[in-house]
Amino acid sequence: MNEHIKPPAAPRTLPRESATFDAYTMSEIRRAAATGIYDIRGAGAKRKVPHFDDLLFLGASMSRYPLEGYRERCGTDVVLGTRFAKKPIHLKIPITIAGMSFGSLSGPAKEALGRGATAMGTSTTTGDGGMTQEERGHSQTLVYQYLPSRYGMNPDDIRKADAIEVVVGQGAKPGGGGMLLGQKISPRVAKMRTLPEGIDQRSACRHPDWTGPDDLEIKIEELREITDWEKPIYVKVGAARPYYDTALSVKAGADVIVVDGMQGGTAATQEVFIENVGIPTLAAVRQAVKALQDLGMHRKVQLIVSGGIRNGADVAKALALGADAVAIGTAALVALGDNDPQWESEYEALGTRAGAYDDWHEGRDPAGITTQDPELMKRLDPVRAGRRLANYLAVMTLEAQTIARACGKSHVHNLEPEDLVALTIEAAAMAQVPLAGTNWVPGQDGRF
Repeated sequence: MNEHIKPPAAPRTLPRESATFDAYTMSEIRRAAATGIYDIRGAGAKRKVPHFDDLLFLGASMSRYPLEGYRERCGTDVVLGTRFAKKPIHLKIPITIAGMSFGSLSGPAKEALGRGATAMGTSTTTGDGGMTQEERGHSQTLVYQYLPSRYGMNPDDIRKADAIEVVVGQGAKPGGGGMLLGQKISPRVAKMRTLPEGIDQRSACRHPDWTGPDDLEIKIEELREITDWEKPIYVKVGAARPYYDTALSVKAGADVIVVDGMQGGTAATQEVFIENVGIPTLAAVRQAVKALQDLGMHRKVQLIVSGGIRNGADVAKALALGADAVAIGTAALVALGDNDPQWESEYEALGTRAGAYDDWHEGRDPAGITTQDPELMKRLDPVRAGRRLANYLAVMTLEAQTIARACGKSHVHNLEPEDLVALTIEAAAMAQVPLAGTNWVPGQDGRF
């Protein structure tokens, strides 16, 4: 009878997905084949790259003496523009709001950014497209971005600003221009940018009247003359060759350098750009600092680092590596209420989900932040959103102070590379700090 019993079937091996051709890659191939156009989206790189999470602080114990929280002072203020400007700007915290344009963002969102930053004694930045009444009216300290597009550029507005940021590049797209799709070109945006309503707009990738550091030096001189040498002049570069870009910006006469890593966001550009051009923020900081040190200009020309800053630990690590301040963009929008799960059903209707940040360029943001739709904009209360941003900035600052005190520092700027170790060889090489548990610093002979 046993000869009629069938042997058990062999267990089925599960199909294995290709690491190269994963589900997302396959879907992108199908989308490209069906449409014949490249994908456009906002936000920053979504791929995993070495970041501040790969660093740890060495808190004080025997060899260093920690400060007592709530009893011993730990300063957080920073002065930007001390090199040439008659009126450097003094911020209470080392966290600023990065440039995000009116057009990309709604008017209420710009107002909320100004309210939140002012409540914490820090600055906001205009972004492409000019200065709005909402932002200038509610920002105690406002940085005016001078971009290749010249959209909304106005010498009178430059004089109204507290500092000027000459944008050479952005972390999400160094070497490339940005986009603002037609659905966000409202009558007001069109008037400010001198553009036709409802037509897709693409920003230039380079300034029309200069092509290199010598021309940049002339441009900085012009801007100083327009503002009677009062305003600090920043130069912002997308992280690609931060050592040389920083050095050349110093040579051109910048007061402040802004280095934006590839995790930095954008309103809209090609995804192939966002994911494949530029270098991580972590890799950029030490190169920029080394350029300043080699020129004898570290702390004389201030360095602002941006791109993927999320919490007080990130702030403290950037400062420990040599930055003077950081700038936040994506995190600030989340603090205002963007991509909040309360709007999940509406994000799904757009073909995305809360937290994916795929909707910024569409102009139909349910949260009323990255839109020009009058009805959607009404959903954002700028007073309440500004308060949320202020709370977030306060928490980040307290977190950075807590870490600084634990390392025995009476000011967050006293943090230093010696307070850090790395969890991976890649992070150790990029940050030029020892691999945890060793004294080994990859490339410690000075070569990057």
